[in-house]
Amino acid sequence: MDHVAVLALFDRDMREGAQPDGPGARVERVGGVVRQVAAEHGWNGVVWSDLDASNADKAIAEQIAYYTGLGREFEWKLYGHDLPFDLGQRLRAAGFTAEPEETLMIAEVADLTLDVEPPEGIRFLPVTDRAGVHLVADVHEKAFGTDSSRLRHQLLARLDDPDTVVAVVALAGDEPVSAARMELVPGTRFAGLWGGGTVESWRGRGIYRALVAHRARAALERGYRYLQVDAMATSRPILERLGFEPLTITQPHVYQP
Repeated sequence: MDHVAVLALFDRDMREGAQPDGPGARVERVGGVVRQVAAEHGWNGVVWSDLDASNADKAIAEQIAYYTGLGREFEWKLYGHDLPFDLGQRLRAAGFTAEPEETLMIAEVADLTLDVEPPEGIRFLPVTDRAGVHLVADVHEKAFGTDSSRLRHQLLARLDDPDTVVAVVALAGDEPVSAARMELVPGTRFAGLWGGGTVESWRGRGIYRALVAHRARAALERGYRYLQVDAMATSRPILERLGFEPLTITQPHVYQP
């Protein structure tokens, strides 16, 4: 894989050319910034910027003023190759809180190891109704220890649009033990893997790996060339064994009015 070329393509397709990630959201291009504005339960934030040392602080202040005027928390999704090189320091100095770093990993779907099946006793349930959405959200809360209200609302709003999201729950008997989703952006070459989480007592059995392969097969069937993941340190080794390659670091910076 040509890392430089693929990263540039990712920036162009998924960041500079970002599309709204759900009903009620809109993408705005203001100066050197591309941002999403969403309703209360949606994601608000900056997805791309083209800044330098001469205008970065002004752009940061403008985004703070804009989202504060809306009364909304927002995220500046910072990548390791974004300019200026001290953009993260500038964001933190302006009052943003940095969250843990993740690794942007990308793979060509055709090159992935896809012959991975769920471990014995585990079956995958496609999410097609409200009950399935609630299972995904419940697993998310147990696996990550965080509130899943936003995820629940977003998935419910997109139930009637299977071309933009694929969600799946792993069941041990009738017990939901893992869940994940894949977000699709029609007209681009990238599908994104998100929210892969397993309840602690069920980790280490290969469920996450099988969920990645399951979603990769779905991406291949839909004609997507690349899969991207913002990988935590625990996920990176699994993804590398499947064929994903690390391209850069991404670190959310969150601002609360």
